[in-house]
Amino acid sequence: MSNTLTTIAFDADDTLWHNERFFYLTQDRFVTLLADYMDGPDLKALLVAAERRNILHYGFGVKGFVLSMIETALEVTNHKVPGKVIAQLIDAGKEMLAYPIELLPFAAEAVDAAKSHGKVLIITKGDLLDQERKVAQSGLGDVFDGVEIVSDKVPDVYARIFSQHGTGSAQGMMIGNSMKSDVVPMIDAGGWGVFVPHGIAWEIERADPPVHSPRYHTIPDLGALAALLGDLTKG
Repeated sequence: MSNTLTTIAFDADDTLWHNERFFYLTQDRFVTLLADYMDGPDLKALLVAAERRNILHYGFGVKGFVLSMIETALEVTNHKVPGKVIAQLIDAGKEMLAYPIELLPFAAEAVDAAKSHGKVLIITKGDLLDQERKVAQSGLGDVFDGVEIVSDKVPDVYARIFSQHGTGSAQGMMIGNSMKSDVVPMIDAGGWGVFVPHGIAWEIERADPPVHSPRYHTIPDLGALAALLGDLTKG
């Protein structure tokens, strides 16, 4: 396969800017509010289980997370959770939707490096309005040639996007912090998948790395992207 790159896409949350830490902070708040009903570790496990069940119904993002917290609160209290607690969970969700955007180190530099190799995209999943807000507030929105907010990241979605914005997934690269959503399905679609680990990983987004694929790469942070792109496309 040719090493020509025409289109390079970035995940958004926890690849270009901080996100998951706000979920963890709210989860800790949730545990505190329900401490009289269940121990923290068991409560967190029930919440993750609810999130897994509800992704098909609510999709990814803050709204689905809040609904999963409310559902779990009803479950552990036998539907006796005080209305005040429900109100506090809703308020916590609203706060999450208003957190300021803080870019991760080397994010802007990495996007600039990618632009020298072709079109650059954001491909992200989550609440439409929230993701649009983050892109706008990041200060990077005008740099990208396209922004795709999708319900899920699977090979067919990547194939469609890279055909629409470039010359197909075989000449495309996806960069992100999720092995399950950013790397594995992009490689399955025939492209490059670049894993950039983040300190906080959502349990639902874990997957085994495709170590036997020559198109799988991992870098310690976005500061190493320029060198990787140079190595892949030289000659």
